[in-house]
Amino acid sequence: MTRRMNASLIILLVLALSIGVFAFARDRSLPLQGLYASGRLFESVWIELLLGFLIAGFVDVLISPAQITAWLGTESSTRGILVGWMAGLVIPGGPYLLFPLAASLWKTGVPPGALIALITAKTLVSPIRILTYEAPLLGWRLTIARCLPALLVPPMMGILGQWIFNLFVRKSS
Repeated sequence: MTRRMNASLIILLVLALSIGVFAFARDRSLPLQGLYASGRLFESVWIELLLGFLIAGFVDVLISPAQITAWLGTESSTRGILVGWMAGLVIPGGPYLLFPLAASLWKTGVPPGALIALITAKTLVSPIRILTYEAPLLGWRLTIARCLPALLVPPMMGILGQWIFNLFVRKSS
Protein backbone atom coordinates (compact mmCIF):
# COMPACT_ATOMS: atom_id res chain seq x y z
CA MET A 1 0.00 0.00 0.00
CA THR A 2 1.52 3.31 -1.04
CA ARG A 3 0.88 6.52 0.79
CA ARG A 4 0.35 9.63 -1.26
CA MET A 5 2.61 12.47 -0.13
CA ASN A 6 0.58 15.48 0.91
CA ALA A 7 1.76 19.08 1.23
CA SER A 8 2.25 18.87 5.02
CA LEU A 9 4.53 15.85 4.70
CA ILE A 10 6.56 17.51 1.95
CA ILE A 11 6.92 20.73 4.01
CA LEU A 12 8.04 18.76 7.09
CA LEU A 13 10.49 16.72 5.05
CA VAL A 14 12.03 19.79 3.38
CA LEU A 15 12.19 21.60 6.74
CA ALA A 16 13.85 18.64 8.51
CA LEU A 17 16.38 18.17 5.70
CA SER A 18 17.13 21.90 5.51
CA ILE A 19 17.72 22.14 9.25
CA GLY A 20 19.84 18.99 9.11
CA VAL A 21 22.00 20.42 6.33
CA PHE A 22 22.32 23.73 8.20
CA ALA A 23 23.33 21.87 11.39
CA PHE A 24 25.89 19.80 9.44
CA ALA A 25 27.34 22.93 7.85
CA ARG A 26 27.69 24.52 11.27
CA ASP A 27 29.25 21.49 12.98
CA ARG A 28 29.41 17.94 11.63
CA SER A 29 28.43 16.48 15.01
CA LEU A 30 25.22 18.51 15.36
CA PRO A 31 22.96 16.29 13.20
CA LEU A 32 23.79 13.25 15.34
CA GLN A 33 23.21 15.28 18.52
CA GLY A 34 19.88 16.37 17.05
CA LEU A 35 18.92 12.75 16.39
CA TYR A 36 19.73 11.83 19.99
CA ALA A 37 17.70 14.78 21.27
CA SER A 38 14.80 13.68 19.04
CA GLY A 39 15.04 10.18 20.44
CA ARG A 40 14.92 11.49 24.02
CA LEU A 41 11.86 13.59 23.18
CA PHE A 42 10.13 10.65 21.51
CA GLU A 43 10.98 8.44 24.48
CA SER A 44 9.27 10.94 26.80
CA VAL A 45 6.02 11.23 24.79
CA TRP A 46 5.49 7.96 22.90
CA ILE A 47 3.12 6.52 25.49
CA GLU A 48 0.92 9.64 25.42
CA LEU A 49 0.92 9.60 21.62
CA LEU A 50 -0.02 5.93 21.53
CA LEU A 51 -2.81 6.42 24.07
CA GLY A 52 -4.13 9.45 22.17
CA PHE A 53 -4.30 7.45 18.95
CA LEU A 54 -5.92 4.52 20.78
CA ILE A 55 -8.61 6.76 22.28
CA ALA A 56 -9.26 8.40 18.91
CA GLY A 57 -9.57 4.94 17.35
CA PHE A 58 -11.97 3.77 20.05
CA VAL A 59 -14.10 6.90 19.61
CA ASP A 60 -14.07 6.22 15.88
CA VAL A 61 -15.51 2.71 16.30
CA LEU A 62 -17.73 3.32 19.35
CA ILE A 63 -19.52 6.44 18.15
CA SER A 64 -21.01 6.21 14.70
CA PRO A 65 -20.52 9.02 12.20
CA ALA A 66 -24.31 9.50 12.29
CA GLN A 67 -24.21 10.14 16.05
CA ILE A 68 -21.30 12.56 15.75
CA THR A 69 -23.04 14.37 12.93
CA ALA A 70 -26.23 14.59 15.00
CA TRP A 71 -24.28 16.25 17.83
CA LEU A 72 -21.94 18.46 15.87
CA GLY A 73 -23.91 18.98 12.65
CA THR A 74 -22.99 18.57 9.01
CA GLU A 75 -22.73 22.22 8.06
CA SER A 76 -21.86 25.46 9.76
CA SER A 77 -24.41 25.17 12.54
CA THR A 78 -24.44 27.23 15.69
CA ARG A 79 -25.38 24.11 17.65
CA GLY A 80 -22.29 22.27 16.38
CA ILE A 81 -20.05 25.17 17.35
CA LEU A 82 -21.58 25.31 20.83
CA VAL A 83 -21.24 21.54 21.31
CA GLY A 84 -17.63 21.69 20.08
CA TRP A 85 -16.97 24.55 22.50
CA MET A 86 -18.40 22.65 25.47
CA ALA A 87 -16.64 19.42 24.50
CA GLY A 88 -13.33 21.28 24.29
CA LEU A 89 -13.82 22.55 27.83
CA VAL A 90 -14.38 19.11 29.35
CA ILE A 91 -12.26 16.58 27.45
CA PRO A 92 -9.17 15.52 29.36
CA GLY A 93 -5.65 15.08 28.02
CA GLY A 94 -3.26 17.22 26.10
CA PRO A 95 -2.40 17.59 22.44
CA TYR A 96 -1.61 13.87 22.23
CA LEU A 97 -5.31 13.15 22.68
CA LEU A 98 -6.78 16.33 21.20
CA PHE A 99 -5.34 16.22 17.70
CA PRO A 100 -5.80 12.51 16.94
CA LEU A 101 -9.38 12.88 18.22
CA ALA A 102 -9.94 16.02 16.12
CA ALA A 103 -8.52 14.24 13.05
CA SER A 104 -10.88 11.32 13.64
CA LEU A 105 -13.86 13.68 14.01
CA TRP A 106 -12.81 15.56 10.86
CA LYS A 107 -12.79 12.30 8.88
CA THR A 108 -16.34 11.53 10.03
CA GLY A 109 -17.60 14.82 8.61
CA VAL A 110 -17.64 17.17 11.59
CA PRO A 111 -17.76 20.72 10.21
CA PRO A 112 -14.71 22.98 10.53
CA GLY A 113 -16.46 25.51 12.80
CA ALA A 114 -17.27 22.87 15.43
CA LEU A 115 -13.72 21.48 15.33
CA ILE A 116 -12.17 24.94 15.53
CA ALA A 117 -14.33 25.74 18.57
CA LEU A 118 -13.36 22.42 20.19
CA ILE A 119 -9.63 22.86 19.59
CA THR A 120 -9.68 26.51 20.67
CA ALA A 121 -11.61 25.77 23.87
CA LYS A 122 -9.28 22.89 24.76
CA THR A 123 -6.12 24.88 24.15
CA LEU A 124 -7.25 28.18 25.72
CA VAL A 125 -9.37 27.10 28.68
CA SER A 126 -8.52 23.57 29.74
CA PRO A 127 -9.95 23.13 33.24
CA ILE A 128 -7.49 20.36 34.07
CA ARG A 129 -4.52 22.55 33.15
CA ILE A 130 -6.03 25.49 35.03
CA LEU A 131 -6.48 23.46 38.22
CA THR A 132 -3.18 21.58 38.12
CA TYR A 133 -0.73 24.16 36.76
CA GLU A 134 -2.02 27.63 36.11
CA ALA A 135 -3.88 28.57 39.32
CA PRO A 136 -1.38 26.92 41.68
CA LEU A 137 1.58 28.59 39.96
CA LEU A 138 0.11 31.96 38.93
CA GLY A 139 -2.67 32.46 41.45
CA TRP A 140 -6.43 32.60 41.03
CA ARG A 141 -6.72 36.33 40.24
CA LEU A 142 -4.49 36.13 37.17
CA THR A 143 -5.99 32.78 36.14
CA ILE A 144 -9.55 34.12 36.31
CA ALA A 145 -8.56 37.36 34.55
CA ARG A 146 -7.12 35.28 31.68
CA CYS A 147 -9.82 32.62 31.55
CA LEU A 148 -13.01 34.67 31.66
CA PRO A 149 -12.28 36.50 28.37
CA ALA A 150 -10.84 33.30 26.90
CA LEU A 151 -14.17 31.53 27.49
CA LEU A 152 -15.75 33.75 24.83
CA VAL A 153 -13.10 33.14 22.17
CA PRO A 154 -13.90 29.53 21.06
CA PRO A 155 -17.38 30.19 19.63
CA MET A 156 -16.15 33.32 17.86
CA MET A 157 -13.24 31.33 16.41
CA GLY A 158 -15.64 28.59 15.32
CA ILE A 159 -17.89 31.05 13.49
CA LEU A 160 -15.01 32.97 11.92
CA GLY A 161 -13.07 29.80 11.08
CA GLN A 162 -16.13 28.24 9.41
CA TRP A 163 -16.58 31.40 7.34
CA ILE A 164 -12.92 31.38 6.23
CA PHE A 165 -13.07 27.66 5.45
CA ASN A 166 -16.17 28.25 3.31
CA LEU A 167 -14.27 30.96 1.39
CA PHE A 168 -11.52 28.43 0.60
CA VAL A 169 -14.08 25.87 -0.53
CA ARG A 170 -15.79 28.38 -2.82
CA LYS A 171 -12.46 29.45 -4.34
CA SER A 172 -11.43 25.86 -5.11
CA SER A 173 -14.77 24.99 -6.72
